[in-house]
Parts: sequence; C-alpha cells; structure tokens
Amino acid sequence: MKLEELERSAVDAFAVAEDIAALERAKAVFLGKSGLLTARLKGLAGLPPEERRAQGMVVNRVKDQIEHALELRREALKKSALEAQLLTEALDVSLPGRGRSVGGVHPVSRTLDRIESLFRTLGFEVAEGPEIETDFHNFTALNTPADHPARSMHDTFYIQGEPDLLLRTHTSPIQVRYMLAHVERFQALISRGEPIPDIRIIAPGRVYRVDSDATHSPMFHQVEGLWIGEQVSFANLKGILSDFLRCFFEKPQLRTRFRPSFFPFTEPSAEIDMSCVFCDGEGCRVCSHSGWLEIAGSGMVHPHVLGQCGIDAERYVGFAFGMGPDRLAMLRYGVSDLRLFFEGDLRFLSQFH
Repeated sequence: MKLEELERSAVDAFAVAEDIAALERAKAVFLGKSGLLTARLKGLAGLPPEERRAQGMVVNRVKDQIEHALELRREALKKSALEAQLLTEALDVSLPGRGRSVGGVHPVSRTLDRIESLFRTLGFEVAEGPEIETDFHNFTALNTPADHPARSMHDTFYIQGEPDLLLRTHTSPIQVRYMLAHVERFQALISRGEPIPDIRIIAPGRVYRVDSDATHSPMFHQVEGLWIGEQVSFANLKGILSDFLRCFFEKPQLRTRFRPSFFPFTEPSAEIDMSCVFCDGEGCRVCSHSGWLEIAGSGMVHPHVLGQCGIDAERYVGFAFGMGPDRLAMLRYGVSDLRLFFEGDLRFLSQFH
C-alpha cells in the first residue's frame, strides 16, 4: 500500500469511529507498535542513506497528517459526548434560587435583653463577672462555708487541678465582687462615717450545675438583683418584683405572693409566686391547678454577707433576689422542655425570628 493510500485509509477509519474506544483501536492499526505506518518507519533502517533521508521525510509527513486527523476526531468525539451528557443532565434555570435564610435573636437572649431593659427603667445597673469563680466568692462570702449543708444543693463543676476554682453555680458572686469594689471606691466616705451611695444592680449570666432534665440544664441562665442602702425594706423588694413581673408578662392584674423559705445568704427569705399567666389564677395543667407559679427566690441580705464585703450591717440593709430567665422564656413563649432552647434545632428556633 502506497503512503498516500495509507493516509486516506487511516483518515477514513478515524472518521467512522463512533466512540473513543473504537478510535483507539483504529489508531493501533496504523500507529501502534505493530501498525502499518510503524512498519514503514522501521523499514527505513534498511535503505541507503540518501534514499532513507528522502523516504523518511515522506513517511514523517504522512505520520503527522494521520496524527492530526486522529486528534481532530478525538476532540469531536469528546465534544459529542459532552453534549449528550448535558442533554441528559439539563438544569432548569427557571427554578427560584435558594438564597440565605435570615437569622434572629435566640429566645433566651431576647428574654435577657427584656429583663435588663425593664430593670434599667427601675434604676438598676447591669453588672457582670467571671464564669470561673473562686470558692470564696461563690460560697464562703455568701454565708455558705465548706461544711454548710446548703452546698449539696449546688452540685457543680470544679476545675481539675485547681480545687479552689469552679464554674459558678449562681450569679451571686457578681454581687459580692460589686460590693467589695463599691466599698473600695468609697473608702474615704466610710472612714469619715459618711453614707455611701446605694448599690442597685442586677447580675445576669450563665451558671452551671450537675443537673439535666426537662426543666433543668447543666448550663442555664440566672438573673440576680441586689439593692443595698440605709432605708431599704422588704416592702421595696415586693414592689420592685411585682412591678417587674407585671411589665414582663404585660399583665397589669398579675398577682404575687411571698412564702417563707430558706437561703443561707438572706434572712428572712421568701419564695415568690405569681398568678398563672395561662389561666389568670383559675387553675390549669401548667400550674397543677393551683393558680400559682413559683418564679423567684428572695430575701433581705444576711448581715454576715454584708460583713464579708466590708459593709456595716448595723447601718446598711438590703434585699436580694434571683430568678431564671430560661424559665421566664418558657412561660412567655409556651415551651414545655428547657432543653429545646440549647439543642440548636433550627426548626424550633426559627419560630422566634
């Protein structure tokens, strides 16, 4: 077969190949190790030098033409395969875009913001403190020494290798730190026997206890309040908290009651109940048909606590209270399981956007 006929045969064989596999088989016939053109190239070795040079130029030209035809057919087959794939995997560009979802404030954060805003209108300052506390600030300064039975109510997380450090069990240590700093700022007034300005703060934040069920979480939030002054009374405590609860739940007729209780850092102490916000005190499943919901603990600050903070308990008195924003959020939004707030389920949280 002449070289020109060999070239035409190769081009025709490539042209009828219907896929890449068939094209590669046709390539092997002409350009493989035992291919027709490869045999011509090997045959050049037996020719005289002058004839070998001239014949070699012709054979190489034919080889270039065959390889060019092979490459053109290969690209054409690839393009055809891509077009077929696109037809079977077509995209409907008329579908609406997914876009980005809009976030919102977490219901507990929303509740904390509302609490802080309401207490600011009542003249309270918002104070903050560390979540890793010392044993002194968390227990001892609050009239709860190491052998006090009330510590069993505050099962908590201690820092490994640091027996004096723990995750705070309440936000009362913030009150202790604030009183100590307050006394230090006004030491000159105290030394002259002059009255120091009233302490009026709330202390919101995360706290930690070893507890977990439908109404308790190992991590939860607490807001505690403190008012220390020369003329502070239990009547002030009742008025402040009653007004706050009525404003928070937007129920002007909301009733409150105070029941005697015990807390080591207050004396006398009281639990605070409010009329059920779901049945207005008539009795329902939420309030166990009693008409009342327990909402906070409170009392007059114990003299030992004032003494630990350098405040003259003979001259100054005050009240303190503590409540759970998580429980307030549950009541405000009608949520039955506290754990839902912290599981991160967007199906639940998106309801509050």
